[in-house]
Amino acid sequence: MSAKLQASIEATKRVRLDITGIVQGVGFRPFVYRWATELGLLGLTFNHSKGVTVELQGTTQAIKAFVEALNETPPPLARIDSLSQVEIPLQDCDSFEITHSQADAKAVVAVSSDKSSCQECLDEIMDPSNRHYQYPFTNCTNCGPRYTLIRALPYDRPNTAMAEFAMCDACAAAYQDPLDRRYHAQPVSCPNCGPQLSLLDAGQMPLAERNDALDLAVELLAQGKTLAIKGLGGFHLVCDATNDEAVQRLRRRKQRPAKPFAVMCASVEMAQNLATGSDAEWQLLQSAERPITLLQKSPSCDLLSPAVAPGIDRLGLFLPYTPLHHLLLTRLNRPLVATSANRSGEPIITHAEDIFALLGEVVDAVLDHNREILNGCDDSVVQMVDDKLQVIRLARGYAPLTLALPQAVPQETLAVGAQQKNSIAFGFDHNLVLSPHIGDLFSLEAEQYFIDTLATFKRLYQFSAKHLVSDKHPDYASTVWALAQKEALGIPCTQVQHHYAHILSVMAVNQTSDKVLGFSFDGTGLGDGRQLWGGEAMIADVSGYQRVAHLSPMALIGGEQAIKDPRRIMLALLFERYSPETLKNLPLKALSELPTSLIGNLHTLWHKGVATQMTSSIGRLFDATACLLNLMQTTQFEGQAGMLIEAKANEISAVQLSRSGIVFSLSEEDGVWQLASLWEQMVDALLHWQDKPDGISLIARAFMNALAQAVTDCARKHSALSVALCGGVFQNRYLLSETRKRLSMAKIKVLDSHQVPVNDGGIALGQLWYAIHQDNEAQTSTENAFR
Repeated sequence: MSAKLQASIEATKRVRLDITGIVQGVGFRPFVYRWATELGLLGLTFNHSKGVTVELQGTTQAIKAFVEALNETPPPLARIDSLSQVEIPLQDCDSFEITHSQADAKAVVAVSSDKSSCQECLDEIMDPSNRHYQYPFTNCTNCGPRYTLIRALPYDRPNTAMAEFAMCDACAAAYQDPLDRRYHAQPVSCPNCGPQLSLLDAGQMPLAERNDALDLAVELLAQGKTLAIKGLGGFHLVCDATNDEAVQRLRRRKQRPAKPFAVMCASVEMAQNLATGSDAEWQLLQSAERPITLLQKSPSCDLLSPAVAPGIDRLGLFLPYTPLHHLLLTRLNRPLVATSANRSGEPIITHAEDIFALLGEVVDAVLDHNREILNGCDDSVVQMVDDKLQVIRLARGYAPLTLALPQAVPQETLAVGAQQKNSIAFGFDHNLVLSPHIGDLFSLEAEQYFIDTLATFKRLYQFSAKHLVSDKHPDYASTVWALAQKEALGIPCTQVQHHYAHILSVMAVNQTSDKVLGFSFDGTGLGDGRQLWGGEAMIADVSGYQRVAHLSPMALIGGEQAIKDPRRIMLALLFERYSPETLKNLPLKALSELPTSLIGNLHTLWHKGVATQMTSSIGRLFDATACLLNLMQTTQFEGQAGMLIEAKANEISAVQLSRSGIVFSLSEEDGVWQLASLWEQMVDALLHWQDKPDGISLIARAFMNALAQAVTDCARKHSALSVALCGGVFQNRYLLSETRKRLSMAKIKVLDSHQVPVNDGGIALGQLWYAIHQDNEAQTSTENAFR
């Protein structure tokens, strides 16, 4: 044998690459095939329940080039969490192949979230010469449904809602061609073989089918009608956002008097006529996730009905994310209200029969289709704060959110989250997974959706929890479920305090177990000793927490009633300083329309402590402040007070506030922020400024500055610790920005929440982070005992 031939043989080797992450349903294997053939490599690749395996045979140089390409330029929707490489014996082969998927182990591969239509597919639906012309279900490996239509892993067509649709010859050819972008795109279809539209009237009678259904739907919307339209993860309630009568009618029918509606725009240019934003905000709006993005209302915008977002300065805008939405908006060419089809607080509706049963009096027609939604998924809601992403509702485009861990989770663990904005989280192998938004667990329908979501992930991952984690509140539906499982199946259940779990969620997404200083500001959650917390500063790590500061408690006269009628909280704070007789003559506009008898009766309840609870909640303080500033009387939706106060604060500048001389302070004494003093300052300022131009705006801004400064002063006492800002109150864009700015000036590091909601939607991840570290400690202790 010649030396040259011997060297050639020695240079050839075969390696196996095992890859985990988001590597199925995203064009990963075709990408592997193209690179392998281009580099002259032989071998094979296949999907399995843990990810993708690639076997490469060729020169060391070619294999190295392949691995570099895979790591540096993966497919657009892919995410590689781990890539291991081992050398294996050479085999007799003469090509590179994509072989059949294997499903012989528990699933570890990360399920991909649904993505918006890619530009190539959009070009095709507008091209009369293309077989996908005007077809509302066009997709490829770079876009389209994923999570919402998957039944089981690995992600192959028989395991999806597309199993019942047999591909025509043209679709089958594309599906089987490794060089086609529709190679193994599981939802691939065309007008000849795929799902179709149907339009039903309010009596469930068919009006039209296929593209005729779309054309008629456009006509009805132009006439001011309200339609339920089936999207990727559920139905939207849709009407013309420029038609005030149509928007007002939708509000009346849905019994939603004030909560803002999301608006879908045909293009970014249309959106820019309605709102202002930074380059980062416009990029976010156009991202592959296509989230509902909260933007500043344009001062000159008079196109939309005022009823779209009454009383606030923000708009929730998003762009079409399916071919159906693109075709609809292209035909209509006007912004549309597109709000989730559900009853207040309940999950998004995924079946037309439920639209008729639950919202039959709301809609004039239903635009349905026959591709089943297997896993409901609402729209994500996000905003940019100082050009940093904050996710408010984690759902379509972002969820399921999978975080890869360097160390394996000790045992399969399930965290069941909070009562409101519920989501679940589970840990297994090297993964933490946070589910899409489930919702508020106050109805049988919502609790069933919670159960269905648990079943979805159990089915996808063959997941069987060995450890449960819940909130400490005994009445939360999620806690009740977890304790029932503990009782019935003997599964251990750990309970984690609500505000501590908020902080832990920020620690989890930053993968830190070190001590942090967390500020957990929200509505109300069960604290220690059965107290209602919501304005807490804690030094926390994965072992526990120490409460180092909190808001002095205020009275909720009537308990839960005070949350819906925050005038009760306002009066309780005023009663600390004024008698009912004095209040009758106090020239505050907020008191002018309150009946004398109401003030007297509430004072009696407050004085005797009858039916009164105490809370340290910053969220409830916002409610009381909004009432004091005469911005609202009752709470019509969660977070309304914060939105109204922020809108007022944004009407003036920092310079104007400085010139006014209005400065409030929330002083701390022995770890207690003195609310009575802050309230006294605000009342005195209001008596002087309430009738002056911008007076309310100045007080609103100064109020939030006082909170930001209180956080900063507390952080300075623990300056060696990084800070976590969490809880729903920190969704207030002004407060978060101002707090970050002051902490930055104090040279204190703030941990980013990344894609995890700081509201209760992130609670489950925090619960999970605590539990797996307790299991790690227990495992380590056991191992040490046997050494």
